[in-house]
Amino acid sequence: MARLSQVFAPKDRVFFGLFEESAANVLRAAELLDEMLRSFPEQHGCARAILLCEQEGDRITYDIIQRLNATFVTPIDREDILELASGLDDIVDLTEEVADYLGLYRIEAPMEQAQRLAHILMEACRKINEAVPRMRGFQDVTHYTNEIHRLETDGDRVTREAVASLFDTGIDPMVVIRWKDIFERLEEAVDATEHIANVIANIVVKNS
Repeated sequence: MARLSQVFAPKDRVFFGLFEESAANVLRAAELLDEMLRSFPEQHGCARAILLCEQEGDRITYDIIQRLNATFVTPIDREDILELASGLDDIVDLTEEVADYLGLYRIEAPMEQAQRLAHILMEACRKINEAVPRMRGFQDVTHYTNEIHRLETDGDRVTREAVASLFDTGIDPMVVIRWKDIFERLEEAVDATEHIANVIANIVVKNS
């Protein structure tokens, strides 16, 4: 006969699979943006593919919330599930906004700093994708979170350089405004990866 602890402890671990699905989608969107900025103006359908990632992110987040509402015992705290799900979705949303702005603002050629920021974002998302599966066993994620913090610091520096360069070169004011919007979204996306790193680290510490 099963012990009571076995009856109540098995918890719904499908959440971990959904988080891994979401993290893979986050990385896919970031890889597409990196490719888009490297090959610009030849986009090879990247903008459309990123939009599909954004829609997929919404679906996964919806699935997580629906499962959370239907689950009595969860493998980690409910608030942590919500914060991780929404935080991963935020990264994809911001990535899609950057891709959208590039089209809406009729950007003809990418600035080098934008390419660097997109690459930093992709590397940070790769570390997230590597760290999330380790949550299943609440394994140490320090290596991954440290790397994300380092990348976020690099992103801040590149953003400062980028904004400064907009005002140094006598660019048309409308172009300055457009690129400033793009850089701000890129910075927010990179910042969002650091937030996720903190959430993952907190979950592992609380449950290990």
